[in-house]
Amino acid sequence: LRELVSRLHQRGVQVFLVSGGFQSIVEHVALQLNIPTANIFANRLKFYFNGEYAGFDETQPTAESGGKGKVITHLKEQFHFKKVVMIGDGATDMEACPPADCFIGFGGNVIRKQVKEKAKWYITHFDELLKELEE
Repeated sequence: LRELVSRLHQRGVQVFLVSGGFQSIVEHVALQLNIPTANIFANRLKFYFNGEYAGFDETQPTAESGGKGKVITHLKEQFHFKKVVMIGDGATDMEACPPADCFIGFGGNVIRKQVKEKAKWYITHFDELLKELEE
């Protein structure tokens, strides 16, 4: 994944992380991939002043059903992207296409039957995408 993101950056392609996970965890992944924190869309944890867990920020688009699609729509409007490709391993990733123009199912961590069966393009290793970038 690190090599794929690096090659995309070399080509001037912006990479975003859109996750139903929590910002504080996704930020660590973004740091390893040289993805700016401004390009992360994830749920945010909330804490009381005394440090106790207070829940999560329900105003984030990723906190609601169809939220990943809302993020894609927002990105297309904000940056005027001609094409947006979504790569993911879950049903909520697949559901974000449309508004994403293409969905690539990923089964490198876990193979979800529904995603594998419905994705037009399904990969199990990012080397497959790296080969496509070379062509």
